[in-house]
Amino acid sequence: MWASSLLNGEGLMVLAGVDIGTLTCRLLIARVSEAGRLDELRSERRILRLGEGLDRDDVLLPSAMSRVVATLREWRRVIGTADVIGEVAVATHAVRQARNRDEFLARIQRETGFEVKIIGGEEEARRTMLGIRHGLSAGVSSVLGLDIGGGSTEFVYDCPGRVPVVHSVELGVVRLTETVLTHDPPTSDEVATARELIRKQTTEAQARLGDVGDTMCVGTAGTITTLAAMAQQLPSYQAARIHNYRLTLDAVRDLEEDLLRRAHAQRQGLPGLEPGREDVIAAGTLILRGTMETFSFAEILVSDLGLREGIVLDLAARLGRPVTRDAS
Repeated sequence: MWASSLLNGEGLMVLAGVDIGTLTCRLLIARVSEAGRLDELRSERRILRLGEGLDRDDVLLPSAMSRVVATLREWRRVIGTADVIGEVAVATHAVRQARNRDEFLARIQRETGFEVKIIGGEEEARRTMLGIRHGLSAGVSSVLGLDIGGGSTEFVYDCPGRVPVVHSVELGVVRLTETVLTHDPPTSDEVATARELIRKQTTEAQARLGDVGDTMCVGTAGTITTLAAMAQQLPSYQAARIHNYRLTLDAVRDLEEDLLRRAHAQRQGLPGLEPGREDVIAAGTLILRGTMETFSFAEILVSDLGLREGIVLDLAARLGRPVTRDAS
């Protein structure tokens, strides 16, 4: 039996999840039926660059914190109108790294009411896989999940009958752009340095994960979904055309070549490129190409579902209403 406090008048559990990332913040409000179906009610994402300048001194900038707080204040009002009975907010790499994280989290709670939990790379990968799995067809077994973030990249190898293997590397699009690809456009030496760094990090990940064989690689989060949109030259973000799109290594190489020769301003307006990603998308393309080459993936399956959905799915399970994988 469900406690009446957890259900609205129609027997539905409405939940909210917030993901505070290094580059992007995301909101998902969804309802969970008694049959275990997850239905999205509202989703938003904002490129807020919380991790801007973080690698200089491990301190979140006041302007970056204010951008996030202002957005969370707005989302608090949205949640307040949605009959939400449970919420969870998580922070990832930027807040993990920041020396002033306690000050930031206290400000968020004071000004917005969100109690934010910092999750480690392994927990981030676990919840990301929950989201990925929910969006896959029931026949898919072994999966290598890939999440290229602003400050780190998460790998999770999920194979039936085995404990999932998780690996997180300190390699993200904001970090790589600010520490290596500092010219606009990046120089050939910077690109070579980035490639070598990516090769080392992805080789380390491969050794940690072991032989993944013919496992399907499923990529999620903004870099990969943006590249899927660019490969199709979509005039706007269309989740139905991005989810389950097969992005080939050849397409990634072509996009990388085009992006690296353009200055940031020349990337603006490219079909499929989300505004605000102009300076970091080249770094993301380099990371994706390097990963695919290290693991010998000729293509990856793109998922529009990831950490944000995994946050809500995890909360639903903890509240006693697990969502069936094929119910979306």
